[in-house]
Amino acid sequence: MERREFIAAASAAVVAQALPAARVQAATKPLQPMALGLIISPFGAPEERLKRVHDLGFSNCFLSLDDYIGQFTPQLAAQFRDLLDKYELIATTVEVVGPGPLIWDFLRGPSTIGLVPQATRAARTDALRQASDFAKLLGIPQVQTHCGFIPEDPADPKYPGAVEAIRAVAQHCLDNGQHFLMETGQETPTTMSRMLRDAAMPNLAVGLDTANLILYGKSNPVDAVDILGPHIRSVHAKDGRWPTDPSQLGQEALIGSGLVDFRKVFSKLHSIGYTGAITIERETSGPQQIEDVRNEKIYLEKILRDVLA
Repeated sequence: MERREFIAAASAAVVAQALPAARVQAATKPLQPMALGLIISPFGAPEERLKRVHDLGFSNCFLSLDDYIGQFTPQLAAQFRDLLDKYELIATTVEVVGPGPLIWDFLRGPSTIGLVPQATRAARTDALRQASDFAKLLGIPQVQTHCGFIPEDPADPKYPGAVEAIRAVAQHCLDNGQHFLMETGQETPTTMSRMLRDAAMPNLAVGLDTANLILYGKSNPVDAVDILGPHIRSVHAKDGRWPTDPSQLGQEALIGSGLVDFRKVFSKLHSIGYTGAITIERETSGPQQIEDVRNEKIYLEKILRDVLA
């Protein structure tokens, strides 16, 4: 067995022992390896948006739930469970990044995004605990967020507080039988790898966003898989271009028109045994978003057929 395969297998065994056996969530039906899914924000029209996922031919979805913070009731969970069953969908992960303020740029992003800024840390930790409890009611095994601009310098005074906040959320998720995923973007893969080591939680893992690494100017996603591969438990398929304005992120792009080499990313993930979902994220809206997602699905299906053959 190659070293990376051994690490992945060992990590999985440790987590399986650490997660409470009675609480490990199980999907109603198994996903196919690297099954394509779609990220959605269902607030305001949950049935319409879950039906759309089904009608577009996806088997699974990733739920962005910021608008529900403070409203995660058992009744809401029952509504979602009924809709997921009705449209034969598996919800793989829930995510919250709020409450705000959240400013997605290089000037105010470091002081407003994630669990690093002390001013919003307690509120966001609470929101993630709410999301974890809600996910438990639905049998969803993963909770994800942007942890923020994690300091590259471990001697930075902000670093110890970020470690403790991430550890605290991971512990809550562990108690609920879940993994807690840090979404890539604001930090280099090496910095995220250091956080995995320093937080030292068996259920702490990585949500790989293929475009964010480029949009924030941090890494090529192909290389990021070499560093973070054994810890990756979700993937956002998204494309983009490097930032050229030092104040603004790079530009998201239609999958296939940006700089992400999806064939190489998927091949590397497949080689290290990744079998989770590949979740399309397209940041347009309305009819254009639907058309874009249709085209992106066709594009990625062809690559995945070749990679998995």
